Amino acid sequence: MDAVGTGLPPELAWQERSLCAQTDPEAFFPEKGGSTREAKRVCMACEVRAECLEYALAKDERFGIWGGLSERERRRVKKRAV
Repeated sequence: MDAVGTGLPPELAWQERSLCAQTDPEAFFPEKGGSTREAKRVCMACEVRAECLEYALAKDERFGIWGGLSERERRRVKKRAV
C-alpha cells in the first residue's frame, strides 16, 4: 500500500516533502572535488532532513548529499555510532 496519492511506500512518503525533489539533482551529486555548498544549503532548510539522513545511513548510500551530509561525513557518523 502506498502513501496516499504519492505512489511511494509509507516509509518513503517523506521524499514527497523534500526540497531536493524540487531542485536540480546534479547539485546533490557533484563531481569529485566539486562543491557541496549549494546542496547542503537546501538540506539545512528542508523539513525532512532527519528522515533523509536516517534513510541514507540505513541504506548505506554511497553517493551524493543526503540529510545535509556527504558520503565522507555519513561514514564518520556511522563510525561514531558503532
